[in-house]
Amino acid sequence: MAAKNVTTATFQADVLSSSKPVLVDFWAEWCGPCRMVSPILDEIAGEHADKITIVKVNVDEEPALAQQYGITSIPAMQVFQDGEVVKSIIGAKPKPALLADLSAFIN
Repeated sequence: MAAKNVTTATFQADVLSSSKPVLVDFWAEWCGPCRMVSPILDEIAGEHADKITIVKVNVDEEPALAQQYGITSIPAMQVFQDGEVVKSIIGAKPKPALLADLSAFIN
């Protein structure tokens, strides 16, 4: 299951108003570590779709969103719950580490 691309126009509906936790992956095409994390996040999205939604924000296309949420390096992932950032994950990590970081939301 591929993570959905989110824009400034859809952020409110897709992330802030979601009834379940949403992991937002801030990334860019030119970012090698971002491309390493992307298929892992797609796997997690498929395996835990009932508990967490995973979406992507391209920081080159949506610089205002990146600035609004203080994204200074990528890949950066933020988990939103009830419209608030409840967890930040910075940098590329292997799947077991990401699952551990997300355990509070997917177990």
